[in-house]
Amino acid sequence: MARFRRRLAVILGAALVAAGCGGGGTTSSVEGSWADVVDAAREEGSVLLYSSQNPAILESLKTAWNAKYPDITLEFVRGTDADLIPRIETEKRTGRGTADVHVVTDASWIADAAESGSYSQALRGPNRERPEYRPDRSIKNDRFFLDVAATFSMGWNTDAAPGGFADPRDMLDPKYTGKIGVANPAGIASYIDLYDYYRESFGADYVDRLAALKPRIYPSALGVAQALTSGEVVASPTVQPLVQEKAKGAPVDWALPEPSWGVPFYGHITATAPHPNAAQVLADFMVGPEAQAAQAIGVATALPGIPGATADAHDVRIPDPAKLTPDYVDRSSTEWQRLFQG
Repeated sequence: MARFRRRLAVILGAALVAAGCGGGGTTSSVEGSWADVVDAAREEGSVLLYSSQNPAILESLKTAWNAKYPDITLEFVRGTDADLIPRIETEKRTGRGTADVHVVTDASWIADAAESGSYSQALRGPNRERPEYRPDRSIKNDRFFLDVAATFSMGWNTDAAPGGFADPRDMLDPKYTGKIGVANPAGIASYIDLYDYYRESFGADYVDRLAALKPRIYPSALGVAQALTSGEVVASPTVQPLVQEKAKGAPVDWALPEPSWGVPFYGHITATAPHPNAAQVLADFMVGPEAQAAQAIGVATALPGIPGATADAHDVRIPDPAKLTPDYVDRSSTEWQRLFQG
């Protein structure tokens, strides 16, 4: 993989070991009925999820899981794709698995891994076969499943900008110099695609003009949301819908630009899952109605009619994996750093 991922693999590996996130002994997948799989999952007693999703979504998912499977402990490790993909690759290479299920947005990595099948196990379970889940569009090579899709919006602090923004170009006013928050895309394919989308949709010079305003830089959209809530920044074109923050009374608001951009989250059961049966149950649970409702916090869902969903995840544009190669991501990351941090 690219040099950026190799460096992060070493850093994250040390961090996860230090955090005590190691898995237990590996068990075997059962070959019987789905009821047999669930029974075996209960015998395993735990399951670990790696995901780049918003921690609020992961906590909500965990609550819904605990209500349905109180005898199977769900834990999660949250990190960016640039953090977690190297970890998954290391676990596969060494045969020492920690993660049972991995949720990822990197379109190029998903396409390669789905085609090879080497990083994943075949999916089972009744929820993935629901007609409303549209399995023909939601499942890749019987290995990767569409979970939800992040939709990115304009966000602003209503105390500082009570009128809000109708278009991302409205934020390019010099009066917002140093007062805009942006997510750092370095090494993250989906974020690289986000900045490409801004160039394609709002002018080839949009990103250069944004960089000229010397925005504050955050490691993820989550950091941007926190900065908007605190008033540290006034506005951002790179934040997920501030649904939860607004519901809690924070002085923020948001709107989807036209056209809008998003990125699907795909999950898979890792090839080295130490709890393969619990992994099957978790993967199937994630695309069922309880988990889809639990995850509907400012995202598009893969099931229709879910309260709180921003859109249908099937309608979110999938980044072009042929373009978002590791080399392209590396080059684009370097160029972004030159513009925004040079």
